[in-house]
Amino acid sequence: MSIVVDNLTKVYGSQKALDSISFEASEGRITGFLGPNGAGKSTTMKIATGFIGLTSGSVSVNGIDVTKEPLQVKRITGYLPEHNPLYLEMYVKEYLGFIASSYGLKDKKNRVESMIEMCGLGQEQHKKIGALSKGFRQRVGLAQALIHDPKVLILDEPTSGLDPNQLVEIRKVIKEASKDKTVILSTHIMQEVEALCDKVVIVNKGKIVADDEVGNLKAMKSDQISYQVEFEEGIDQKLFEKEGLTITNLENFVYQISADEDPRKVIMKVTGDHALPLINISKVEQSLEGVFQELTKGA
Repeated sequence: MSIVVDNLTKVYGSQKALDSISFEASEGRITGFLGPNGAGKSTTMKIATGFIGLTSGSVSVNGIDVTKEPLQVKRITGYLPEHNPLYLEMYVKEYLGFIASSYGLKDKKNRVESMIEMCGLGQEQHKKIGALSKGFRQRVGLAQALIHDPKVLILDEPTSGLDPNQLVEIRKVIKEASKDKTVILSTHIMQEVEALCDKVVIVNKGKIVADDEVGNLKAMKSDQISYQVEFEEGIDQKLFEKEGLTITNLENFVYQISADEDPRKVIMKVTGDHALPLINISKVEQSLEGVFQELTKGA
């Protein structure tokens, strides 16, 4: 079971939102789908779930062509869009029962109760959706996406509005669900990607700029070599800038100093020449966020 996107193009008037992108998401793994605002993430997800048409190329979900059989794709797909559409006047349990009925589920009562427990909605189940916080509305949206036990799960910003405790709980739900499903997850939170995703697809300006395992992306060589440098007191950053180094004040007396080549010799020279009270210096390892920023420069 998988999602296969092949040379997918989407044009709105004279604007090309997606430009011949291709990638695959496999069963039992979580694929992170990342990109700046306007890169084409939500457009791809809407096409993959059969909600909007494509201009050219193809998308298949578990071997089913989305263009030819969109209703069949919807039956096996759970979808949580970025702007979670809910019936605000309905009660949580009532709404989930309605969704279960729309899928024709025979064990409707059990599935509703299971989703309420899984998504932590026990205390909220008898409240109107309109009275819930954004975080709990996201939980309701995730519950409706999972209620028919779909083979494919597509989540657009699923952790938006959740507090740290809720994040941990929803991560567990998504991770557990991914064991026997194909999952695509879009988010702007890089910590979420590192905590949940097995591989990452990065799209920028309608084109794919990366498609690899999370570990491989983090191991990519950065354009610059950076060190975190701590002093006993604040220092004049221009002393380093005059030597061609890039310096950023991270917090209090901690700075990140970068250059195209290893900057340690220059750092030590400037420190010694000006008797700067150096406490510690350590190399900054490449982060997924740093990789993302490099790949989407100019976005």
